[in-house]
Amino acid sequence: MIEITGWMDRFLKALSEKFGNRVWFVGLQGSYGRGEATDSSDIDVVVILDELSAIDIEAYDMMLDTLPHRELICGFLSGKSELLHWEPSDLFQFYYDTHPIKGSLEELLSLIDDADVERAIKIGACNIFHGCVHNMLHEKSDDIVRGLYKSASFVVQAIAFRQTGRYISRQKDLLEILSSDDRVIMEGFLRLKNGGKIEFNEMSEVLFLWSKSWIEKSAGGAN
Repeated sequence: MIEITGWMDRFLKALSEKFGNRVWFVGLQGSYGRGEATDSSDIDVVVILDELSAIDIEAYDMMLDTLPHRELICGFLSGKSELLHWEPSDLFQFYYDTHPIKGSLEELLSLIDDADVERAIKIGACNIFHGCVHNMLHEKSDDIVRGLYKSASFVVQAIAFRQTGRYISRQKDLLEILSSDDRVIMEGFLRLKNGGKIEFNEMSEVLFLWSKSWIEKSAGGAN
């Protein structure tokens, strides 16, 4: 597994040399951000510049090519203005799932309210429903099932936040507070995350029924 503190020091040095004081924020998302990384984990880096141009994207790409483990680097690159005008329902997950390394995202909190959390849940459920049905009919892909369960885990985090007022970043810590239906989804995700086998028909049906239920709950404003 990558020693992420040392890697981030090298990343920040390269970023400073390339962009100087234009760097507004740097953070980590995903497994490294949560302290749950394994040997195969991506390095999910968030970089927000004062503004972002096509030339900046090319320069950032060239910078990443100089760093070790280039094949594992992914993440989010943006200008500050775009982020502050982003769809608020997306900002909810973005804010709470980003571990700050340089700078702060506190400015985003004033842009997010309870309605945005509700919207995040509904949009997430709708997208999962569509993806699940499409996959059951056409692609029939285990990899898509795996991706849909990962997406569903984020929706479950939003559901738990709405119900408790707390954002719990480690998915396994959610199990004791979830309803039975939501717990089944999170347990499925964690099992797949740990290398479990996909039972295509059974897991797809569970995901289909769960997303369908949350679309209906969201329409009725149910808890």
